[in-house]
Amino acid sequence: MTSLANCPIFRFAATIALALLLANSAPAQSQDIQDLDALFEQLQGEDSAAAALAEQQIFDAWSDSGSASMNLLLYRGRRAMQTGEFDEAIEHLSALIDHAPEFAEGWNARATAYFYKGEFALSVSDIFQTLARNPRHYGAISGLGMIFERSDEPERAAEAYGHALRLNPHNQGLQISVERLKRKLDELTY
Repeated sequence: MTSLANCPIFRFAATIALALLLANSAPAQSQDIQDLDALFEQLQGEDSAAAALAEQQIFDAWSDSGSASMNLLLYRGRRAMQTGEFDEAIEHLSALIDHAPEFAEGWNARATAYFYKGEFALSVSDIFQTLARNPRHYGAISGLGMIFERSDEPERAAEAYGHALRLNPHNQGLQISVERLKRKLDELTY
């Protein structure tokens, strides 16, 4: 697989996104911070059922723009992705971003659509926008890890997955990704 490491747009966006992620200096997301803080505390707890409920409530909060018409665009974009209509999804999500540029989930959803199309540089750019608005978006951080992994950058992938796992330690997909990359990196050092 060809690495995106030589693509200047990818390298710039990925470096900025990772720096933002690690510095955690981005502005807070627009949702009710205290409610989200409590939910993130539940994610850190021992009770996996409570963590799963908190994860769903976080997703629901992140998915609510506060506008029925913007939520409809998000729904249409996600629905188009589910049916494999990625260009249509990007159209809906681009309209959402045009009308609600501060809504982090619009950027994240479009990053996902770009990822599925194999447009990794565009996906990374939208992940950067997501993290600028919501630095705790473990889904976007995980997406960054997936892009690094597909781009043959296992160290950066492990770093991104590890950060996402610290935010959402009960997520089995993230646990599996971290373990897989630990094994890969161990093999590369021998």
